[in-house]
Amino acid sequence: MLLPNPVKQNYDEEIETQRATNDIHIGGVNGKNTKHWDTAHEFKAMVLLVLGWGLVGVDRFMIMPIFPVMAKELALNYKDIGVIAGALSLAWGASAFFTGRLTDLIGTKKVLVASLIVFSLLAGVSGLATGLVGLVIIRAMIGIAEGGYAPAGQIATLQVSRPDRQGRNMGIQQMALPLLGMALAPLFVVQLLHAGLSWRWVFALVMIPGLLVAALMAKVLRAKSDEAIEHTAIHDHADHKWFDVFNYRNVPLQIVMVMGWMSCEMSMAAMMSSYLTDYLHLELVQMGFVLSAIGFGAAAGAVVLATLSDYWGRKPVTFIFGIVDLCAVVLLKNCGPDQTSLFLYLFLVLFCSQGLITIGICLITSESVPAKLIGASNGITIGICEIFGGGIVPILSGFIAHKIGIENFFYLPMGGCILGIMVCLFLQETAPRIVAAREAAARALAS
Repeated sequence: MLLPNPVKQNYDEEIETQRATNDIHIGGVNGKNTKHWDTAHEFKAMVLLVLGWGLVGVDRFMIMPIFPVMAKELALNYKDIGVIAGALSLAWGASAFFTGRLTDLIGTKKVLVASLIVFSLLAGVSGLATGLVGLVIIRAMIGIAEGGYAPAGQIATLQVSRPDRQGRNMGIQQMALPLLGMALAPLFVVQLLHAGLSWRWVFALVMIPGLLVAALMAKVLRAKSDEAIEHTAIHDHADHKWFDVFNYRNVPLQIVMVMGWMSCEMSMAAMMSSYLTDYLHLELVQMGFVLSAIGFGAAAGAVVLATLSDYWGRKPVTFIFGIVDLCAVVLLKNCGPDQTSLFLYLFLVLFCSQGLITIGICLITSESVPAKLIGASNGITIGICEIFGGGIVPILSGFIAHKIGIENFFYLPMGGCILGIMVCLFLQETAPRIVAAREAAARALAS
């Protein structure tokens, strides 16, 4: 039977006892311990975690503006492009599914450092590909490494963050991937290609920063740090089995919901560059400008919507901006080759999609399960959503573009938005501020 979002039966009495002993929990950390928090380590660790997640984005999405150039040299069609994008996401999802639990067992540091080294080296190897098969194999291997980084990076961000800064730090960490990978990397890559640098050498350039950040992480991050991980509202510190996560109602619901938002985001990431150049006939530099809206919009949405959900609630923000996301996709589909309009509509699509993904995976997932299931829950969520939303959907997008025209791939992100909007209606609210206010109001009525 699916359980609601429970709290201890004696939670109120426990809080009163903690107040009496001046030992109140704030985000899972005792007030007296928070007072002596190592802020210097938090700052250094957050810089590296932000850079590491940003490099994941660079390695994953720098291929977007390269696709049209690569397609001509390697004789790739739209279906092939979808397969290449889907292979990385499928491998990412399968890897995250298992490494989330692995991170709970061996710690975040080992997983993060190993992942960074492997995917940085493989990104450089991408430039050696001579055909579809080799490129798919290399991108799939990159997905395995990056899939291991995803849940470990989220958990590490919680671990190093002081409780009253967890939300802000998580938003900043999640912002790094779209900002560096979807916004700045396409602009940088387009300029390199425009200057005459081969796409093969562009891939090789990304190895150096990845290896450098991995070395610094190995030196700075602590092997294990559990101080801030028990931030969940479910006061259950017992050991649990891996698949116990599905006993908590919000987990299966938000998995389906996030699949919808990822369908929107990943189909845009896979197909927009070709849509802009082949259907709307934009030049390479113009395409790079419009495509950067994906990153800027996603980066802004990750921070803004996650912050708004602290005050308005996870469920209302998801519903409202889910509708906005759907409207933005429709406007983008019907927009002509005007660069400014394309940029604004694409910005809004990714602003909503990435913000809602952040709320679903990083907040609702973590707040809906016991502390010792956070890694497993995040890993399973990322895994399933990547396999479907990030893996199957780009392949379907490429198939649709190849068979009935690239302008028709927009129906997939529309369907994803509708799915997310419908499912969010059944979620239980988990925002601490909203839940606490409701509990206080219930106690006031009862008295």
